[in-house]
Amino acid sequence: MPRIVGVDIPEEKKIYYSLQSIYGVGTKVAGDILEIANVDPDKRARDLTADEVNRIQRALDGRMLEGDLRRDINDTIDRFKRIRCYRGIRHIMKLPVRGQRTRTNSRNARGGSKRRTVGSMTKEMAAKLEASKKSK
Repeated sequence: MPRIVGVDIPEEKKIYYSLQSIYGVGTKVAGDILEIANVDPDKRARDLTADEVNRIQRALDGRMLEGDLRRDINDTIDRFKRIRCYRGIRHIMKLPVRGQRTRTNSRNARGGSKRRTVGSMTKEMAAKLEASKKSK
């Protein structure tokens, strides 16, 4: 099993798809890396020579991957929370951060079983509001 950037990549897959098991390497980056390293994307990972693995490793050296990338993302989220910007507040409240609707969707983010209303009032809240208006 080839080991690239400290990750054992799947050997039964083509190298183009095996590289995508590394955190921070997607379809575009995998294609670019194989082009830089001059490796055939249709070759299976188990068929790579030591020289090809070294060329792929050298092509990936300048990129932020795996632990460094995870740490950078977590640091950014912590900074958002600390400065209390909109995105940080959404992270604190465990709600969608990137502008998705919350009235009908985002069940997992809002808590699948326990109901937490975000976009509109629940029926109980609406009933209490009506009752308080009528009593005044």
